[in-house]
Amino acid sequence: MPEQLHHVAAGPSAEQPGVAVLGLGRMGTPIAAAFIDAGYRTIVWNRSPGKADALASRGAEPAATAAEAVAAAPLVVAPLLDHVAVRQTLVPATAALQGRTVVNLANSTPDQARDLAAWVAGHGAAYLDGAMMALPDSVATREGFFLYSGSEEAFTRYRSALEVMAPAHYFGADPGGAEIHDLAVLGTGYGALSGFLHSLAILHGTGTSPEHFAALAARWLNGLAAFLPELAREIDAAHYTDGISTIDLNRAAVDGIVELGRASGVSAATHEPLRDLLHRSSDNGRGKDSFSSVFELMRKRDDPRQ
Repeated sequence: MPEQLHHVAAGPSAEQPGVAVLGLGRMGTPIAAAFIDAGYRTIVWNRSPGKADALASRGAEPAATAAEAVAAAPLVVAPLLDHVAVRQTLVPATAALQGRTVVNLANSTPDQARDLAAWVAGHGAAYLDGAMMALPDSVATREGFFLYSGSEEAFTRYRSALEVMAPAHYFGADPGGAEIHDLAVLGTGYGALSGFLHSLAILHGTGTSPEHFAALAARWLNGLAAFLPELAREIDAAHYTDGISTIDLNRAAVDGIVELGRASGVSAATHEPLRDLLHRSSDNGRGKDSFSSVFELMRKRDDPRQ
């Protein structure tokens, strides 16, 4: 069970800001519940009013309109579908935005976040962009975390409220910063997930069940996660000669994965890009360098001459 964040729930406190939660979908409902449990005055609004009933029974204050919700609280949290939904929801509330802080938790690109930040600022409100690295059941636990960027003053002022939802990490004044880091974290995960699915495709028909293999893969991935700080240190120092996992060692392993996949009739597209990078690095005389040195090829935007 995820470890819960600990907040004293003693009813709404005059020392805590009111929080308006706009949208009570898969993430909005547990977010509003977390604020209620932490003792915040919680105003909720949803396009379909019935979704607020269960939260109202726990102490939330349903608002008839988004404008009413925004007017009732200095901190406005919007866990909606996308940046378009956030803007459409706030348009009728523009007169109430002055002096508020809007926290956009919707899926956005960095440029969309910047555009929304400018629009919000034009109506006198501070803006924080947020990326939710969490699932509904990990809201208000230490298993999830949220990334933020935008107004540093707003982040500092409301950090304790933001951390009701999940541990909060700030990535600078650029409103697009949270989305950039969100995509970077997701990219790490998608690389692992696509590799996992490729492995299951290879194993299909061998008699090994996906569930059995998943346990082995998870154990291996835990070890890889523990190795990430070492790779990061090597890259920070641009020092690759003492790595324990070399280019040539990994080149042989990835060659084997590609060959096994082809022999099994499985597309090699998942691992071919990495194989090509490892071969290029080895051909450039870096076969004894750490695996982390592949970073140097990647940051040169795949110049085939490197």
